[in-house]
Amino acid sequence: MRIFRHHTELPKRVLGAVVALGNFDGVHIGHQAVIGTARRIAVDAGRPAGAMTFEPHPRLFFKPDQEPFRLTPFRIKARLIETTGADFLYMQHFDHEFASLAAPEFVERVLVQGLGVSHVVMGYDYNFGRGRSGDCTVMHDMAVRHGFQVTCVPPVRDPEGGVYSSTRVRQALVAGRPAEAATLLGRYWEIEGRVEHGDARGRQIGFPTANLHLGEYQRPAAGVYAVRAGIDQGGATIWHDGVANIGRRPTFGGDDVLLEAHLFDFEGDLYGRHLRVALIEFIRPEQTFAGLDALKAQIEADRDAAREILNDRHLPQSPGPSVPAADRGRPDQ
Repeated sequence: MRIFRHHTELPKRVLGAVVALGNFDGVHIGHQAVIGTARRIAVDAGRPAGAMTFEPHPRLFFKPDQEPFRLTPFRIKARLIETTGADFLYMQHFDHEFASLAAPEFVERVLVQGLGVSHVVMGYDYNFGRGRSGDCTVMHDMAVRHGFQVTCVPPVRDPEGGVYSSTRVRQALVAGRPAEAATLLGRYWEIEGRVEHGDARGRQIGFPTANLHLGEYQRPAAGVYAVRAGIDQGGATIWHDGVANIGRRPTFGGDDVLLEAHLFDFEGDLYGRHLRVALIEFIRPEQTFAGLDALKAQIEADRDAAREILNDRHLPQSPGPSVPAADRGRPDQ
């Protein structure tokens, strides 16, 4: 999948595409339905399939001081969109000039003059343009005027009737329910980044950890999780079972929220390596301990609990932590 960071002077081969439009934070099952619809229409029409998203996230652009909320920073979002079968990804820079475009201007300048779209696919509740004034009705009116087609995908619901949404994923993570978040995403939620040097306390007590700062990621419930950790090795990702703590390390007076992952049956140096950590199940909340002995005893108990959880899940070794079929909700499409 090729990524374009502008909408002007595009190669002729990407013009006239069927384009899925949205922020796609999380690329959850509802988002997958939108992009998948665009892909099916494109295949039937013999046209390329593309997706357009926006960076920085418009919500962050308008309120830069808010708490971190991203489910999928751009690199991860792009990787997930590629798995849907999209041929191209248009990453539109979201700045003051772009935010000032009225809905008709966005359609004319970006979609028609820039991308030369043949068909636009969007979610039933997606809004675009200055003041979020554009919706499916506006897009249909503009399509008639400019000669392209529109499909608005209706809500995709889980077996209980709930609509798949990024908000529901965030709520599940904040509540310490990663398995619920996984059924909404169609995969276990991951935090990834470069492993950084810590204070080496884990190594001192026999439980070395790989440390990741959460950055712009949504903060899940603080505490201990059973995890799968993927180490990038060339073009492959090698997965290991593990246990991780997410929090401020109150026993040692920590301030920043940090993910500290201990990988089972792994020996080696991970500093500077790219690591993916998938949250499988919440074990317990973060707590303060009287000393290292009490902390070590609890870590041993957490390790055993994580091993039991992961053994029961029968997760595949490759390509990574997907949601087992028995645990995954089936969207009504």
